[in-house]
Amino acid sequence: MKIVQLANFYTPVSGGLRTCVEQTGRGYIAAGHERVTLVPGTEDRDITFPDGRHLTVRSPLLPGSGGYRVLTARARVCALLDKVEPDVLEANDKLSIAWLSPWARRRGVPLVLVSHERINAILRTRVPRWFPLDSAATAANRRLHRLVDHIVLASAFSAAEFEVFGREKTHRVPLGVDLDTFRPAPAKAPHPERDDVRLVTVTRLSTEKHPELSIAALRELRRRGIPASLDVIGTGPLQRRLAKVADDLPVRFLGHVAERNRLAELVAAADVSLSPSPAETFGLATLESLACGVPVVVPSEGAARELIMKPESGRVTDGTPQGLADGVESLLAAPAERRQADARAVAEQFPWSATVNGLLDVYATATNRERVPQRERQ
Repeated sequence: MKIVQLANFYTPVSGGLRTCVEQTGRGYIAAGHERVTLVPGTEDRDITFPDGRHLTVRSPLLPGSGGYRVLTARARVCALLDKVEPDVLEANDKLSIAWLSPWARRRGVPLVLVSHERINAILRTRVPRWFPLDSAATAANRRLHRLVDHIVLASAFSAAEFEVFGREKTHRVPLGVDLDTFRPAPAKAPHPERDDVRLVTVTRLSTEKHPELSIAALRELRRRGIPASLDVIGTGPLQRRLAKVADDLPVRFLGHVAERNRLAELVAAADVSLSPSPAETFGLATLESLACGVPVVVPSEGAARELIMKPESGRVTDGTPQGLADGVESLLAAPAERRQADARAVAEQFPWSATVNGLLDVYATATNRERVPQRERQ
């Protein structure tokens, strides 16, 4: 089977979406399939790597996005798809569905939407309060549901915006984590020069992610007399503003960490991870923290709360700075060994092989083919 993975918002500093596309793509190849990625970029390119063929189409920057590009050359993209002749077209964002659907229908190619964002949640901070966002999102989702053949959703929170139109097209497939790379540190070595509680947040520094809440939670913890510090991993349009807000606090802005082993090392060194975004449709960074044996504090809104599956793996809070700080304090009251064990036990339920198997099941259904399951790695 030849699977084309098409995605906007795919850059060298992209977070969860890029990780998902790369991990599942490698899984497709390991299962014996052909994988092609088609993404926007600074120039037209056609390069074959060990993990598949990579097509880049020269595309404009999306204003105010912090460096993201969007496929706008529809004729060129469709011409490339004609040449590639996919058996399945996997769309990893919603922007391109309206013009990909007619191409897929004409060619008889199943169009599968892998939903990485929930429209009303992602736009909540970007539209005026008077705007009827929920009704507009419902109308947009109804149209998307009609245009695609199948929709893959990683969580109950993500599924809620589509299952209202029926479940015949929807499939729940949780994302995964690299359990070999993201793993607990052998031991948290004592630091004679510091006795602080180490916090970490891994997120894009953009409005919908609410990274300012992690900084505000740190400030609240220190007001309570808890000597905490915070590592912020990620980049985005809010970085300068956040640096000013945190000027008087022990916060390190580490930027985008491309090397996965280094990222895992930084996360595993923390005592607690903060995931403040109420818009997550799964929580890939949350899961990576859990895999490192680091418990997480999350808001009650969004999907990250669905990953708090063991007593000391994390805390679900009201999402305010005070609530996040309460969650950190509550976790610190539990033994460190129990926190680490519970966090890791949750992550071990989500190997990437299970995600790949779930997606390939959907594609086998879409193409009326039988499939031999990939062996799962724990």
